[in-house]
Amino acid sequence: MTKQIHRMNSRILLTTLNARYMHSAFALRYLYANLGDLQRQSEIIEFTIQQRPIDIVEQLLARSPKIIGFSVYIWNVTETGAVIALLKQVSPQTTVVVGGPEVSFVTDLPALAERADFVITGPGEISFRQLCQDLIRHRPMASRLIAGRSTSLDELELPYAYYNDEDLRNRLIYVEASRGCPFKCEFCLSSLDQTAKPFELERFLDAMEDLYRRGARNFKFIDRTFNLKASASVAILEFFLARMDDDLYLHFEVIPDHLPLKLRQVLARFPPGSLQFEIGVQTFDTAIQQIISRKQNNQNTCDNLRWLRAHTAAHIHADLIFGLPGDTLENFAQSFDRLVSLQPQEIQLGILKRLRGAPINRHTDEYQLRYNPAAPYNILSTRDIDFQTMQRVNRFARFWDMIGNSGRFSNSLPLILGQHPFERFLRLSDGLYQLAGSTWKISLRRLFTLLVTVLTDQLELNPAQVRKRLDIDFKLSGQKGTIDLDQPELEVVARSGVANKRQRQHRRGSA
Repeated sequence: MTKQIHRMNSRILLTTLNARYMHSAFALRYLYANLGDLQRQSEIIEFTIQQRPIDIVEQLLARSPKIIGFSVYIWNVTETGAVIALLKQVSPQTTVVVGGPEVSFVTDLPALAERADFVITGPGEISFRQLCQDLIRHRPMASRLIAGRSTSLDELELPYAYYNDEDLRNRLIYVEASRGCPFKCEFCLSSLDQTAKPFELERFLDAMEDLYRRGARNFKFIDRTFNLKASASVAILEFFLARMDDDLYLHFEVIPDHLPLKLRQVLARFPPGSLQFEIGVQTFDTAIQQIISRKQNNQNTCDNLRWLRAHTAAHIHADLIFGLPGDTLENFAQSFDRLVSLQPQEIQLGILKRLRGAPINRHTDEYQLRYNPAAPYNILSTRDIDFQTMQRVNRFARFWDMIGNSGRFSNSLPLILGQHPFERFLRLSDGLYQLAGSTWKISLRRLFTLLVTVLTDQLELNPAQVRKRLDIDFKLSGQKGTIDLDQPELEVVARSGVANKRQRQHRRGSA
């Protein structure tokens, strides 16, 4: 059953800035669940990174807290730093504690850690409670840097009772059946784990039953390797199959090259619209896989993706990373083309980011990895990829989301990609950016207009085929009227493009 966690005046506040309102702070609920007797004087309050820091500070101080604990991640570190700076300026007596992945490595702390009174590195469920008890009892602290203390999963109080009714109606419900990862992929912080540890299955399913009974229907599993142990995966999937209804939706992150028969048999029974798999392919390049200590059977990965598309209704969200040590535009293109041929519904093109403490940082000098000094610390250039190329792929990723992943261009996309998907879409991306001057704030109607121009002029595709495919997608996307070059600046560009095309044809004829 749900439990009250909001009070007008709280001695201890647990807070974070979520990326969006629909996200819920799973870590805060774990901290709260394990506060013991301190729960009575504690509260969870969540914000988003879109809110003004000064407004956040006002709401925090309105509760007259003595201690505020911030959960800090790569996506909110900048905004959280602004909040803490204001908070310490207005109320320096308020004790600020920070924890989370972004502050878990003493040798690599962000600037906001200097303004915090205490920093908890590593697991916080037990250490935060102990710190609060010591502060309330005015015990002297040996250091402001506190190493988080791990504990058995069986000893942790589960957080699920602290999703309230508003969370269940409007937010993603994060759950985990296991913690950790046995693999050592160096770009991921989970590579620092010794192994994956499961929660006791019956206890976990009892908690899922309670969430389901209260109305939860959207479950996002954050396990790094949900399908690592097939027997547990099957038991969890069978649990949800027995409760299947039109609203139930499950999201899992799975290992791409491990799909045993028992797991396949249960996956095939799920109806359309109920399953999403996040599958981290990252790269098909075996040399890069070796550099970053990634063990992946590429043939099994391809076979499993084909099987999932052919025999299940699962929505496949597959990930690739650009900018890994040893990566080049050419070998990334090969990975992209290979993944496109396997037809996942979405391909997420991620740009490598520097995670504090991640083992991949050992390659920084050898491969000349140059990262943005501001969060989210995206890669800017490497030994093998210059800054201009990196920017082109960043734009590629943005336009791919708008076109390839949106589902609005299902009839046009095969025509766009042709036999060489990466090369064709990169040319399209370059052309769109040349016309639009930006990858943002492009309306859907204008995007269709831009596509007509770029595909027929710069990619020199058959104008009749282009208009036919785009007209179908235009209508299916709910747009009214027809696609027209109704913007004067685009008409000028289009006429110029046609003239240039005729000049090119004339030169080829003369030759």
